[in-house]
Amino acid sequence: MAVPRSRVLDLLKVQCRIFSSTFNPGRTRTGNKVLRERLKGPSIAAYYPRRVATFKDLKNLYPDLETWDDDEEDRLENIGLYEVPSIDA
Repeated sequence: MAVPRSRVLDLLKVQCRIFSSTFNPGRTRTGNKVLRERLKGPSIAAYYPRRVATFKDLKNLYPDLETWDDDEEDRLENIGLYEVPSIDA
């Protein structure tokens, strides 16, 4: 004796409601498994130590101190290469 499909689907709906799962009779890929997982960001961020100080922080704290930031100097040099010289006539 075969059970009608509609009755089986009703049973699945109730089962999903009871166990807090998603009713997906077509078995399409929805990504619910990934979305239910805990977020990894906070644990990854806690693994790495916090940044203590940067060159900008040192320049703000000690404006008289002469510091050298290679990355900033390279960036300014590259910007200077792309600037169009103004021709004053």
